[in-house]
Order: sequence, then structure tokens, then C-alpha cells
Amino acid sequence: MSTDYLLKTEPSEYSFENLKRDGSTVWDGVHNPLALKNLRGMKPGDRLIIYETGERKSAVGVASVVAVDLSDAKNPAVTVQAEKSLAKPVSLAQIKADPLFGDSPLVRQGRLSVVPLTKAQYKALAGS
Repeated sequence: MSTDYLLKTEPSEYSFENLKRDGSTVWDGVHNPLALKNLRGMKPGDRLIIYETGERKSAVGVASVVAVDLSDAKNPAVTVQAEKSLAKPVSLAQIKADPLFGDSPLVRQGRLSVVPLTKAQYKALAGS
């Protein structure tokens, strides 16, 4: 059974458009212990929402996990593959206004860069 996650990225460093251009990439640069735990819990086939921080502050795309290398426990290498842009970005304000996200780490722990999502939260963001 797959799990759903939201991955945050700073678009000036690596945007969803970069991921679409590259096709796939190893998701790295994660330092927070809880975010690392979430990253280590990923499996191929897990569904991802890509969220851009900075000025955009919006969920902008859908991706998936294609490979996980846990040989370095401190720096898991999770390969993610771009799938599609969201038809309409979902802003942080919209997310915070949705009761579905009331107890989500996305809202409660704003600095967390790898956030688990419920199936309903994923559907609300992905539109499917």
C-alpha cells in the first residue's frame, strides 16, 4: 500500500519545473530529523505533492517515488519522478483554510520539508 507525502522545495534552488525538465532527481538536502524519518519511510510507488516555498507558497505538482536507497541512513537517497503540474496551484492560505488539514504537520510544523499526507489530503491537493 502506498503512502502519500508532500515535499517542499525552494523554487529558486530547484523548482517543480526543474523536476519536469529533468524527469527525475534524487531528493536531498533534508536535515530535520522528523523530515528525514519521513524520507526514510518512503517506498517506490508512493505518491507525492510538490510544494514550492518562497514567494509562491503553493502546492504545484504531482510526482512519485521511483527508488529508495537507504545505504546511508543519515542521507537517504530517494529518487522522485515528475508526473504533472496541478491544474491550479493550491496556496498555503487555501490549505490552512481547509479543515481537512487542521492537524496536518504541514500546518502545525511549517518548517517540516517532508510531510505525510492522508489519502483525503492528497486527493484535495492533487484534485484526483
